[in-house]
Amino acid sequence: MSFTTAPNSGRHALSGAREQWATRGVFLVAGLAMAAWAPLVPFAKARVGVEDGTLGLLLLCLGLGSIVAMPITGVLASRFGCRAIIVASSIAVAIVLPFLAIVDTVAGLAVALALFGASVGTVDVAINIQAVMVEKDSGRNMMSGFHGLFSLGGIIGAGGVSLLLGLGVAPLVATLAIAAMLVVLLAFSFPGLLPYGNREAGDTPLFVVPKGVVIFIGLLCFLVFLGEGAILDWSALFLIGTHQVDAAQAGLGYTMFAVAMTVGRLAGDRIVRTLGGMKVVVAGGLVAASGFLLAVFAPTQPLAFLGFLLVGIGASNIVPVLFTAAGNQTRMPPSLAIAAITTMGYAGILAGPAAIGVVAQHWSLSTAFVLVAAGLVFVAASWPMTLRQR
Repeated sequence: MSFTTAPNSGRHALSGAREQWATRGVFLVAGLAMAAWAPLVPFAKARVGVEDGTLGLLLLCLGLGSIVAMPITGVLASRFGCRAIIVASSIAVAIVLPFLAIVDTVAGLAVALALFGASVGTVDVAINIQAVMVEKDSGRNMMSGFHGLFSLGGIIGAGGVSLLLGLGVAPLVATLAIAAMLVVLLAFSFPGLLPYGNREAGDTPLFVVPKGVVIFIGLLCFLVFLGEGAILDWSALFLIGTHQVDAAQAGLGYTMFAVAMTVGRLAGDRIVRTLGGMKVVVAGGLVAASGFLLAVFAPTQPLAFLGFLLVGIGASNIVPVLFTAAGNQTRMPPSLAIAAITTMGYAGILAGPAAIGVVAQHWSLSTAFVLVAAGLVFVAASWPMTLRQR
């Protein structure tokens, strides 16, 4: 059911190269900001003086902030346009990030993480809404490349902050440097940000309950993001416990996954253009599932690492194809569909690792990874049927 409509602003001119570069710039902002927090976690834990259990609840605040903000972003982008929402939320990210390096109370950190998660989540949804329109205007596949910039920003953000901290730079100074980078990237991108959130704002309701194919695309995003979250949170422990990898080397599993995903996405537009979206999702789901199974059943450590590399290669372009599909479906406005599937995807990152922990506690991490592989097989098998419903 739709409740109200955005002001009628008529049809908008097609976007071009300026808008494409702006979209890349903001995806870089989102990836850079999100990953900058990861190296700060040990410092925050020591500063507020909490145990692992309390830290886990605090980290949940970040995800909850994103989950709350994401559905609202589709409504806001429809009413105020992508530019206004991206600028406001990016500035909020730059302001909140340094607080993550200085707050020294549990309550203060919880609030800062919730605001940070809400701000980054808003940027993520709004730039994906713009990306769908820019890709349509270009007449060619661009979504994988856009998401590749997010992955590249993640490597730069985590690596850059880690490097600064390793050189003895104070966490506050490191976050201020990242915040300055975010502002510079935002200024570079500003001229190409779209002042609207829908191609024809006058014909688009501001709210529609997700249904049909949009919910199913969101479910597939949930499963893929669950796999990504499994590697982020559990790959090191899995390698140590199952394959007796030295703790100092266990992080290489996620590193191989992240690099493979980044390279796969940067090359993804050409891959999607050559093979088509359906083959990319089907083959990608099967390759990613094979990677999880190889990691579980590998007789040697190198093959286990290879498994995580395969997961990154296979999963790299599934989500970009799903976002493009959400933008092309006709069951609900694209801006609201993007908000819905992004929210469901982030729910996979938020709830998935916790569910894996429950399975690992009752059975084993290997069992949990096999179940994740089964979910990816489901993604591959169901996508051709999903396309017929669009």
